[in-house]
Amino acid sequence: MKKILGFLASRPGIIITGAVIGVLAPLLVYFGNPANMGICVACFERDIAGALGLHRAALVQNLRPEIPAFILGSFIAALLAKEWKARTGSAPIVRFALGAFSMIGALVFLGCPWRAWLRLAGGDWNAIFGLLGLFAGILVGIVFLKRGFSLGRNHAAPKALGLVMPLLAAGLLVLAVVVPLFGRGADGQAIGPIFRSEKGPGAMAAPIAISLVAGLLIGFLAQRSRFCTVGAVRDLVLFRDPHLMLGIVTLFVFALGTNLALGQFKAGFAGQPVAHTDGLWNFMGMMLSGLAFTLAGGCPGRQLFLSGEGDGDAGIFVLGMIVGAGFAHNFNLASSATGPSPYGPAASLVGLAVVAVIGLAFREKSS
Repeated sequence: MKKILGFLASRPGIIITGAVIGVLAPLLVYFGNPANMGICVACFERDIAGALGLHRAALVQNLRPEIPAFILGSFIAALLAKEWKARTGSAPIVRFALGAFSMIGALVFLGCPWRAWLRLAGGDWNAIFGLLGLFAGILVGIVFLKRGFSLGRNHAAPKALGLVMPLLAAGLLVLAVVVPLFGRGADGQAIGPIFRSEKGPGAMAAPIAISLVAGLLIGFLAQRSRFCTVGAVRDLVLFRDPHLMLGIVTLFVFALGTNLALGQFKAGFAGQPVAHTDGLWNFMGMMLSGLAFTLAGGCPGRQLFLSGEGDGDAGIFVLGMIVGAGFAHNFNLASSATGPSPYGPAASLVGLAVVAVIGLAFREKSS
């Protein structure tokens, strides 16, 4: 086991992780998940927020098992590798805000960095503008990092803190299976929890067992390989290190091949599933997300995997994303297939301004 865990942490490990994600994401679509959304951390966390009643957008409510499975898969891998360690740092409210703004940007684009690559592998050319925005946001974040940006260093914390996110993940999985209700209103509609879409993307889902196994496997592999869609670009630019980027390239190649094999590849701009064609706000939404992810230390998937390892800072960021999803839909900030909402673009600009101020204000003190 020790040799296997060590192998997965090597260069072949990141390639294997990218390949597994690249195959499993289209397969999850084949088994029922929304098209070009076999795995989308932001979209799935948004669906979970809806399932818990944090927003009432009826088309996007589903307690997706992939997200808690990511956390638990990482938790298991960290325990086996003796890397699980409860820890925390500083500026929790700032990390929460970064999580919320990253979600707002992602919902203006309609996807996280994972989905941007998967949308491209499915033939959605609108993802090109999103990826360009993501790269721009990461590059701006790198400028702040070079200027000394820091939210503080991790330090050891009580074990109970590190167990919070794995326990929450286990609880969500129980709710996903049991689906409890607290009754129905006068109109006969469920008053929750747990809400579940009857139509739209939220009603589309692979069987729970398949989603759970896929999520656990991805969480396990990603913890060992340190897979990160944002860290890949950051490391390539900052350190000329292509290690993590190999995982992204492999993900794209395998997702493209699997989509072609399954007949799920549809090239073009118009008529793409759960996507819009406004290039400007595809770019700007992901620029906001890319900047927030870079300042927080990793993409949304990486934050989930870190929270499984016992990182309380990553857990705060994840909770910020889920609450941000609630705000995005309650305040009509999220885009739809017809384009950006009336308020989404303004929220993106405000978010960029706030996150830029955070990047300027928090700098590591010289000794």
